[in-house]
Amino acid sequence: MLDDDIVEAAKRLLAICKRKNLLVGTAESCTAGLVAGTLTEIPGVSSILDRGFITYSNEAKHEMLGVSRDILKTKGAVSPEVAEAMVRGVLGHSHVHLAVSVTGIAGPDGGSPEKPVGLVFFGAGTRGGKLITAEKRYGDIGRDKVRKQSVLQAFRMLHELAEGEADNPPRQSLG
Repeated sequence: MLDDDIVEAAKRLLAICKRKNLLVGTAESCTAGLVAGTLTEIPGVSSILDRGFITYSNEAKHEMLGVSRDILKTKGAVSPEVAEAMVRGVLGHSHVHLAVSVTGIAGPDGGSPEKPVGLVFFGAGTRGGKLITAEKRYGDIGRDKVRKQSVLQAFRMLHELAEGEADNPPRQSLG
């Protein structure tokens, strides 16, 4: 069962994107599709959700989103540079208006002194070129809580970008 605050955040995003005819895409690592999956809990989401990339491994980030192997090697998968590259990959591999990325360490393993458990980087961008990033240090609050807080942060960022986007003409049905 999803928390009420997460469902409400998804509903708010759906409402603004429907009103403005915006399509959304996601690129998720530590949340493994929870952002897109949460949206699909809301009736009517098919009008705004275009696709989601689950890129848990570095190879998936590279193959599916075009994240450079050099950035992955030098900065690591959990970095602002990779979060930004993931957003650019969604925008480059789709026709969405808004994209969000999540990459981090949910735990309980995988942390280090430089990159502790609970460290998550986010990117969100628009087809028009606006890009915002965020770094959150949730701490070792448990895998489930890190992932839920990450979904909420992704929705906050998408909502911020959606609010600033101009209305788009209605899309033609292909069916």
